[in-house]
Amino acid sequence: MTYCVLVKDQTASMNVDSYNRTARAGSAVDISNGNVFRLDTINSSGSGAEVWTVSAPTLSGSTMDKLWMAGEADTVVTTVSGTLKYRGLNQDPRNFYIPGGDIFSAFKPQIGDIITITADGFTGTAALAYANSTDGAYTFTTSASVQANSLTLKYLATTYISIGTGNIGSHRVTAYQYVVHNN
Repeated sequence: MTYCVLVKDQTASMNVDSYNRTARAGSAVDISNGNVFRLDTINSSGSGAEVWTVSAPTLSGSTMDKLWMAGEADTVVTTVSGTLKYRGLNQDPRNFYIPGGDIFSAFKPQIGDIITITADGFTGTAALAYANSTDGAYTFTTSASVQANSLTLKYLATTYISIGTGNIGSHRVTAYQYVVHNN
């Protein structure tokens, strides 16, 4: 199984600290870069650190358009074996995900942000006109139209992300560039 690769081409979160947070999903929820979710409450673990609790997007309270996105810059792959975790054994970012319970970086997409994302971040055909957040899902669903009350990305171009594999041959992975249409 491969996971989504995300490139933040131009995002407001690169310059505005309040659009960045640290987050943690429940132990049963693995998160991939490019996943979307709600951050409604601060984790009250008593550690003193500001860590927000991840919850799935939901239509209740019209919060589908108030979503955050996983955007971990340190994409060192963690290999899990039972209760042990090993980092750096695999260099392929398509194998990177955040195991449930681990802390990671999230950002708040803003209108006009440009991101490039691989097809693993979507349900459906990635090159359709729009990608909308969906009730109860951490990935986007592609569509020919904008879904009301959702975080919507508008398709710009099919491109690629270069991934060093150490092998001779093409290191290009097909990716899709989107602009945040609404939030």
